[in-house]
Amino acid sequence: MTSPLFLGIDTGGTYTDAVLYSESEGVLASAKSLTTRHDLAIGVSGAVETVLAEIGAAVGRIRLVSLSTTLATNALVEGQGGRAGLVMIGFGPQDLARDGLAEALGSDPVIYLTGGHNVHGNETPLDLAPLEQQLEDFGRQVSAVAIAGYFAVRNPAHEIAVRDLIRHRTSLPVTCSHDLSSKLGGPRRALTTLLNARLISMVARLIDATSGYLESRGIKAPLMVVRGDGALISAAEALMRPIETILSGPAASLVGARHLTGLENAVVSDIGGTTTDVAVLEGGNPRLDSEGATVGRYRTMVEAVAMHTFGLGGDSELRLEDGGFDAGLTLGPRRLMPLSLAAHLWPQPVIAALERQAQTSFPGRYDGRFALRTGLPKALATGLSVQEAALYERVTLEPQPLDAVLTATSQRATLDRLVARGLVLIAGFTPSDAMHVLGRQDQWNTEAAVLGAEIFARRKAGSGQAVADSASGLAGMVSARLTRQSAEVILTALLAEEGISGIDVSKSAFVERALARAPGLVRFSLRPDRPLVALGASAPVHYPAIADMLDIESFVPVHAGVANAVGAVVGQVRETVTVFVTEPDEGRYAVNGAGAHELFRERAEAFARARELAGAEAREAAIRSGADHPVVEYGEHIDMPEIEGLEKLVEARFVATASGRPRIAAR
Repeated sequence: MTSPLFLGIDTGGTYTDAVLYSESEGVLASAKSLTTRHDLAIGVSGAVETVLAEIGAAVGRIRLVSLSTTLATNALVEGQGGRAGLVMIGFGPQDLARDGLAEALGSDPVIYLTGGHNVHGNETPLDLAPLEQQLEDFGRQVSAVAIAGYFAVRNPAHEIAVRDLIRHRTSLPVTCSHDLSSKLGGPRRALTTLLNARLISMVARLIDATSGYLESRGIKAPLMVVRGDGALISAAEALMRPIETILSGPAASLVGARHLTGLENAVVSDIGGTTTDVAVLEGGNPRLDSEGATVGRYRTMVEAVAMHTFGLGGDSELRLEDGGFDAGLTLGPRRLMPLSLAAHLWPQPVIAALERQAQTSFPGRYDGRFALRTGLPKALATGLSVQEAALYERVTLEPQPLDAVLTATSQRATLDRLVARGLVLIAGFTPSDAMHVLGRQDQWNTEAAVLGAEIFARRKAGSGQAVADSASGLAGMVSARLTRQSAEVILTALLAEEGISGIDVSKSAFVERALARAPGLVRFSLRPDRPLVALGASAPVHYPAIADMLDIESFVPVHAGVANAVGAVVGQVRETVTVFVTEPDEGRYAVNGAGAHELFRERAEAFARARELAGAEAREAAIRSGADHPVVEYGEHIDMPEIEGLEKLVEARFVATASGRPRIAAR
């Protein structure tokens, strides 16, 4: 009897990976295909078709499909996402100043409603009139809505009422904060909900593309998605809670790293096209960030692996630091399409433009740069200004030289806003191009990479000297810069894990001397305490030098380039529910959580009900998320000090966690 197969897929910013996995034989086949942002199904089918071709009759043996992705992570790091509206219940404009909410909201609209609840779940009456008056205009301005109510985690009734009204009057996707977190802290919960709303259309496109492809291929298996803590959830749940897929790809990488290396304790660094993600394995498990995942500029309320994400990858933008006497290069945080990739896809126009620019007497401001549309649906281009809409119409799906697209200096800021919205992509010189120049990578167009290096090398430093004397000279500088920045981000992540603050690794003289192993009266040394596991398609190219700089043993697993796809199929479903008990009045106990708000006279009765609710909801949540026969574990924390001989309940938390392997399709 042939064993069932599991299909793992990871969609990253540059590549989509696929693996076929058997529990008895491990990884049977793996493949990569370029991620096609305008139609994600093309990238998914390209990778999956390649692995299916390696295993006979594989389609009929696939019993589970699991998907991880860095698209949501990349969107937050790059400040992208759909335009979302925010409805705040019981909050005021002053609350936008907390937890980065105003910065995240930007110019997106917000409506304030009177209402909300207190810590015991008792309400201030809800006034829906302002929403009803503005809803028609509101609905035309946004692609999704986020709702955050004061103490909604203790009583979600007002969030539910607002959600039902919006759903009745519009077709917009709606996210409620109580569905995402049970933690207190209204502004940060509102921030998390807003980011969730922004990501809905992006994650929906990926799930729809994957589901459509699987259906067309006759693969009738459950589709799971990796959450940011490494657990699996059903695709249907991921569509409602896409924020939980931030750090999905990195979390899957950690699970995959553990599975592929067998290491219990390690530093795991995963380099992709857009980001480098650093985390710690301890005792065989990834460290979790109980305070909430931080991605880019935002700390969310999403429990996820304690992952440190930096805008540094193979496709990072190469920039010349202004003002310095010598040529200072830096990488990231923005992602560009590598010139070698652009020319691989559109050889004639890209090569012709680069040759023209390379032959001019003096370098132009925009030489070596192109603009193209990402191909996102027009619905995601809502709310553009007149200037943005006009420039967006000029940009096409084929790369155009930036010096032809921009006719006025002021248009550069307009273009940057279109890039931030994820509507336009810039192509330019990146570390991936440098690797093509140096002969360490060859999958794309090397001629474009060399031309791009020659063009960039002509730029002038503050001294008036050219940045580099040759294409290979510039490529070597970029490689050295990537090595140094990678070592710095690994050290930055580990110092943060140790709780050490106040050291800017990129500017510290101590770190500089330690990494350079510089001689002196005092010899400085700095190295991690455990081996480095390097993941990502370009890990074998970059990480030997990085490990050498850190003076650390490194491992690059055989399947390092698809570790996240491996992690996607070996994980478990896990759902946690917390129910709270408080004492609003003496001898009166409020049970809040799992959608309930109930009052009891007896403390023991309230505690028993809280345990029952937590366990039942955790089990149901695990089943909704695709678990097969979940097992429930319980925990509790009761804060009940004795005051003048009498016990006073401050708060009791009853936590239930249900976990199990995902259901697989019947034979």
